[in-house]
Amino acid sequence: MKIAVLSRAPQAYSTQRLRAAALQRGHNVKVLNTLRFAIDLTADEPDLHYRGRQLSDYDAILPRIGNSITYFGTAVVRQFEQMDVYTPNTANGISSARDKLRANQILSRHNIAMPPTAFVRNRADVRPAIERVGGAPVVIKLLEGTQGIGVILAPQVKVAEAIIETLHSTKQNVLIQKFISESRGRDIRALVVGDRVVAAMRRSAAGDEFRSNVHRGGSVEAIELDPVYERAAVRSAQIMGLRVAGVDMLEGDDGPLVMEVNSSPGLQGIESATKLDVAGAIIDYIAGQVAFPEIDVRQRLTVSTGYGVAELMVHGAVDLVGKTLGEAGLWERDITVLTLHRGVSVIPNPRKHVVLEADDRLFCFGKLDEMRSMVPERRRRRAKVRRLPRQPLSE
Repeated sequence: MKIAVLSRAPQAYSTQRLRAAALQRGHNVKVLNTLRFAIDLTADEPDLHYRGRQLSDYDAILPRIGNSITYFGTAVVRQFEQMDVYTPNTANGISSARDKLRANQILSRHNIAMPPTAFVRNRADVRPAIERVGGAPVVIKLLEGTQGIGVILAPQVKVAEAIIETLHSTKQNVLIQKFISESRGRDIRALVVGDRVVAAMRRSAAGDEFRSNVHRGGSVEAIELDPVYERAAVRSAQIMGLRVAGVDMLEGDDGPLVMEVNSSPGLQGIESATKLDVAGAIIDYIAGQVAFPEIDVRQRLTVSTGYGVAELMVHGAVDLVGKTLGEAGLWERDITVLTLHRGVSVIPNPRKHVVLEADDRLFCFGKLDEMRSMVPERRRRRAKVRRLPRQPLSE
């Protein structure tokens, strides 16, 4: 296998470990500076140039895209995807994970438990937002902060308001998040590769510091992850479109609370703590998946006129409840069900004998007109009858 590690830091521990693990397994590996690529959109087929020359063929890439070059880095990854080169982390996945607000929006849509969070921009909305997440103390996070930078604990409402107002004045966007006191300055980092957690560690903050990042002096210890935490980590990574990810979770009273999904997790801390060959697990996974490059389903399935993808909801009042997929008559209407989402579980490529339940969500491909006819009208709020104005008739 010929693999390229996209990194601007060839001497970094993570880059060196990935390169060494690939060489140990007999693969041909190169570390390529992400900023030295040129995207070629002039040819009949998607192509890339590197250092002024046409790029040779690669079987797979492993992106290590830094926060400062997210836009250009994801554009390069996206071009590799167009060239059908395998990547465990897609450009969309990297972009979504890098934006904390966007990541929270995506994860909350799939019922992933997270600390209560709010996002506001107007000064008048700050205090109500703090109250909605549970009141002070609150954690204030910059949307694109990394390694604990841009994460502030505000002990009182007035302090929080002052911090947020100051950050807004410098054109910074921030999240307001509930402080999970029971976590006691600790969190869990789970390293997800494919559909499993290959290593996990608990990070503990140093002294009075509430941020547990290793870069802030926190300590680490290897742990055996509870199955509930493992399922939450794997599901979060998959929802974000990442096959290699570091998932950070708080230990809440009711179970795991996902804080962040990192698309370029560092390997030094977790390999040192667990003594496990995490880099090797990543390379082994890529080798097993290299023949199956990620495909942008919407991009590929919406090129036929009149056809597309849509999500259909099975509402309790609809006569589909209790019927099998075969009895629902979808195939006769030229609609194919790709996946069935039921609560937190997913049934891929469901068979015709599967019985539909209320609140099932069907991800389908087919005729847009047929799918549009199956979407019930959205229930609208009843208009409130207002008081008659003092001057009901204009003069």
